[in-house]
Amino acid sequence: MQQFEFYNPVKIVFGEGQIAKLATLVPENARVLVLYGGGSIKKNGTYTEVMDALKNHSVAEFSGIEANPTYETMMKAVAQIKAEKIDFLLAVGGGSVIDGTKFAAAAALYEGEPWDILTTHGRNIKAALPMGAVLTLPATGSEMNSGSVITRSETKTKLAFMNPLVFPQFAVLDPTKTYSLPARQIGNGAVDAFVHVVEQYLTYPANAPVQDRFAESLLQTLIEVGPQALATPHDYTVRSNLMWAATMALNGLIGAGVPQDWATHLLGHELTALYNIDHAQTLAVILPSMLNVRRTAKREKLLQYADRVWGITEGSDDVRIDAAIAKTRDFFEEMGVKTRMRDYGLEVSAINAVLEQLKAHGMVALGEHGDVDLATSKLVLEGSY
Repeated sequence: MQQFEFYNPVKIVFGEGQIAKLATLVPENARVLVLYGGGSIKKNGTYTEVMDALKNHSVAEFSGIEANPTYETMMKAVAQIKAEKIDFLLAVGGGSVIDGTKFAAAAALYEGEPWDILTTHGRNIKAALPMGAVLTLPATGSEMNSGSVITRSETKTKLAFMNPLVFPQFAVLDPTKTYSLPARQIGNGAVDAFVHVVEQYLTYPANAPVQDRFAESLLQTLIEVGPQALATPHDYTVRSNLMWAATMALNGLIGAGVPQDWATHLLGHELTALYNIDHAQTLAVILPSMLNVRRTAKREKLLQYADRVWGITEGSDDVRIDAAIAKTRDFFEEMGVKTRMRDYGLEVSAINAVLEQLKAHGMVALGEHGDVDLATSKLVLEGSY
């Protein structure tokens, strides 16, 4: 096991009706900005519950955060924060709203060009406004980590940053708030969480059985409850387990002390930035091909994955690896998430455009070994078509 430091200060408040606790979770004298997306929180009752809980607070609103939050939109939020002297942010929505709020929390106090927060991956953040979250979509795990991904529309650039100063102080997770989500968002969420686990697990052995078995349990849980969440949208137990699995997939625990990959995410980010394909859809497209192209370097963990997650124990090494990759693709398809670039109307020429963006953004040595160069990325993209 590698050396590591693990720190996670986020208070989780889980269960039906827990939004009412915002009354005490948010500081009494705070000037609060509630940030949200396109308005679905008003249709499912979340907005009303949040505002009722904050009725004795000073509250302003900012809406319109996109599914892939843009720098341009979030800078409008920063302007409002400064103009109205906001001192506490509350993100109400899914991972995109929370990601955008994290950026706003840092950018509002940043001295200099806020885009530098992204280009330095958060290393230069010295201060951030305090924030909390009310989660309505289980997927990204942003409610319990210090990471954020922001897109600059002007340049079609999608970058991530991390900094402990943007950990939410708390996150309220009410599974009933997921009941009204469209099947597409539930499918995307399960796939997103699944690939988050894979990026931290499917690398090479590090003699870390705690992390491995925890990761495997999360994968098995997602495989079990993902289809159930589509079939029985109002099953509280199913939605609870899906929500908690997605949160645990990226709160830092299973990635502590083990090598991590993230090449699938970085290629996927370019597909989203260029072609506006849902984040989880890009992961479903890239991952099966990524595993196939890099099967030699990942052989030991792929065989472990085949055995422990999918119960595949018969056949040669390559037969078992093929079967595990096929099972992975089948799971994504079962969740309603297509797994080929052509499924999203992309032409073969899209591959060259992605490669050009990877080169422009310096993404030429990706993966746990730093060996995913442009030639390897090309093979992965060709296999994803």
